[in-house]
Amino acid sequence: MLVSAQALEHSQQVSLHLRRLIDNAGGWISFSDWMHDVLYAPGLGYYTAGSHKLSLRDEHQQTMPSGDFVTAPELSSAFGYTLARQISQVMREQGLNKILEFGAGSGQLACDILSALSEEGIDQVSYNIIEISQDLRDRQQQKLTALGHQVTWKDRIPENFEGIIIANEVLDAMPVHVLQWSFDESPVVLERGVIWKDGHFAWECREASPTLAFALANLMPPLAGYVTEINLQAQAWTRSLAQNLRRGLILLIDYGFPQSEYYHPQRCQGTLMCHIQHHAHDDPFFAPGLQDITAHVDFSSIAASAHAAGLQVLGYTSQARFLLNAEIDRILMQHAELQTPQSFQAIQKLLSEAEMGELFKVLALGKSLEDNLIGFARGDRRHQL
Repeated sequence: MLVSAQALEHSQQVSLHLRRLIDNAGGWISFSDWMHDVLYAPGLGYYTAGSHKLSLRDEHQQTMPSGDFVTAPELSSAFGYTLARQISQVMREQGLNKILEFGAGSGQLACDILSALSEEGIDQVSYNIIEISQDLRDRQQQKLTALGHQVTWKDRIPENFEGIIIANEVLDAMPVHVLQWSFDESPVVLERGVIWKDGHFAWECREASPTLAFALANLMPPLAGYVTEINLQAQAWTRSLAQNLRRGLILLIDYGFPQSEYYHPQRCQGTLMCHIQHHAHDDPFFAPGLQDITAHVDFSSIAASAHAAGLQVLGYTSQARFLLNAEIDRILMQHAELQTPQSFQAIQKLLSEAEMGELFKVLALGKSLEDNLIGFARGDRRHQL
């Protein structure tokens, strides 16, 4: 893997910032605080400093081998076109015309959704984007400039929002607490944090707060040495959606599991994963600021937070099943540009159980909606949550 001298210099600046953070906290910070700053520290973090993150798709439906990772919208327009089928159903039935997307990447998903809705005769759509990365916001504005005032950027969730909210691969990038079961005379929950030792960053455990210890004890039985994560920020974010959504649909698309699988005894090393130049590994201390750090989503906790905050849980299924239910096959037949070997290969990746089709899930939440979403007509797995 090749890292430029400029990138290494930036990583050193990020490391200095993190060392100051650790020093100011008395020599130890939680991994949640580490993950927050290594990804989001203003002007330094992975998502805030302008690094080239995404592999982008060209006009021939071919994904270019650049960046650190590829998302579903960059693989094929079929993803956005099919997602638009679910959106159009709710828009027509509820008389809604607003969309709010969190973390819109290059703007490709917005472009594809609006194009597909226009083909279905839904033109008067207000598309709003919340994007914390100035670099990505600049790219989105450049890509979507032809749409004029139809697309606007927001800094926060509008109050009393009525419409459809989309978050594709947003939850996995929210900072997590890393916890570990330990045994002395009785089971103890430890929190794994970060220290600076012998010239490098390293793990160090401390006894977890009562809140975190109670949360983990309610999720799984004590297993000696078991390491896992809890995403309190994702739960709080879900509650904030509930507070601000007056009527409409929320679609959360990400990789993860229901609680019974997330905290399975065999998943004893957690789910932390790092991505740099399309290499995946599990060392979060490598090249701070130059790599993405993610954790899989516990969809049961998201659904529980949503339900407790007054949202309906309207569907939960695999990405493959959702796309098939929403008739991705019909989308392919309608668009000649998708009928190429490269496009078929990309769509296979979206649907294959060995690729994104099974690992990625779609969770639908809502308020004042009927329980009849086309994307969950078959294979709904709400009973697993």
